[in-house]
Amino acid sequence: MSRTSLTVIFACASLLLTGQPARAQADLKAIVLKQLTTSRDFTLKVADQMPETDYGFRPVNTVRTFGEILAHVAGANYVFCAAAKGEPAPHAEAAFEKTATTRAQIIKVLAESVAYCDAAYAALDDKRAGEIVDLPFGMGKGARALPLMINSGHVQEHYGNLVTYFRVKGMVPPSSQGQ
Repeated sequence: MSRTSLTVIFACASLLLTGQPARAQADLKAIVLKQLTTSRDFTLKVADQMPETDYGFRPVNTVRTFGEILAHVAGANYVFCAAAKGEPAPHAEAAFEKTATTRAQIIKVLAESVAYCDAAYAALDDKRAGEIVDLPFGMGKGARALPLMINSGHVQEHYGNLVTYFRVKGMVPPSSQGQ
């Protein structure tokens, strides 16, 4: 994740913890949800639009395949959103990169992880957003909204990777379709 993305995420989280009026918190929740839905929807669309034969594509040998990126996002979704829910992650970050190997399997685990996260985002309200929870990956403690914001940034980061894969294949990514 870029330094700029982290700065924005931490600035938003700071708003939650400063005791700003409920209206500011509600606005922050709307921003968090908008960020999620945009990146989530584009990621689900690239998963659907890439043909099965290209799920094993990687531009160079040192990066994940198209399918491995999606499987990685699915695993990470569980870790980030479990932290926001205050529960152990039902799947590890790398759980699907080696086990979900077909397009159908990857789309299934990605959709299931999105549904799991949707529940965490839906449960976020003004009071719960600022509650302190254990953050994933040894990041310490932070506001409940923070792992959700980091998750949205993580999904956006990898959507950017997938856009590059689309462009290398001569395809137009969902975020540019119709423009």
